[in-house]
Amino acid sequence: MTTVPSRTAAGADGVGPLLRAWREQRRVSQLELALRADSSARHISFIETGRSRPSEEMVLRLAEQLDVPVRERNALLMAAGYAPRFPHTPLDDPALDALRDGIERLIGGFEPYPALVVDAMYDVVAANRGVMMLFDGVPESLLTPPLNAVRLTLHPQGLAPRILNLREWRGHLLEQMRRQIALHRSEPLRALYEEVAAFPVPDTDERRPEEPEVPVAYFALPMVIEHEGRRLSFVSSISTFNTPMDVTVAELAVETLLPADPATAKYLQSWLS
Repeated sequence: MTTVPSRTAAGADGVGPLLRAWREQRRVSQLELALRADSSARHISFIETGRSRPSEEMVLRLAEQLDVPVRERNALLMAAGYAPRFPHTPLDDPALDALRDGIERLIGGFEPYPALVVDAMYDVVAANRGVMMLFDGVPESLLTPPLNAVRLTLHPQGLAPRILNLREWRGHLLEQMRRQIALHRSEPLRALYEEVAAFPVPDTDERRPEEPEVPVAYFALPMVIEHEGRRLSFVSSISTFNTPMDVTVAELAVETLLPADPATAKYLQSWLS
């Protein structure tokens, strides 16, 4: 028999205000959410105001329809008086051996092109030789684990001085972080955003080695970076695990950097051959 915890145990305000906040953030009306969750607007209203305690199944159903991150689904369950549903397994736990092996094979197979895996805070949990090549020349102080991909990219002693379109690429990264903050509502992530957003940005991009004679028509915003006097261009692709059942797995992202022009592809193939 499940007992309803005290307001202190379930959170000062219970699950209702939390669900309402997620619904409003997603810009979904009570009626629309009710239709999605096979419920009624009246029941949704009663849940949000605390007049009705949702079942565990209903909490999970509403969280699914509101695209609530797995970590926050546990918080909703606890606020409603239920046990967390999703484990949070450390990445070095033997239970995730197969996952780690798969990740290493995936990014290793992507060589010679750069590929890395980051967690919810953009800390690098795995990287191939292509990524480490780009980090050549970065001070050891920035390479002390845990490596943070965003900090390494935008820090004035990191990759930033070598990124030839820094303002554009910086804007892309900061916008990506803003979307993640809105999705996860993470204070540590917000603190990281404020840190990297405060890094100085040059007024102009001065060094442009090996400007191509014929302009390249990029199919996505590239990161254009100088490496050993050469101009390399990459476009980024990010993938996540489908229907994760663990907080750690849900927050992993695999980022691959594809060559954006033939010269970059040729250089990478010769560099790691």
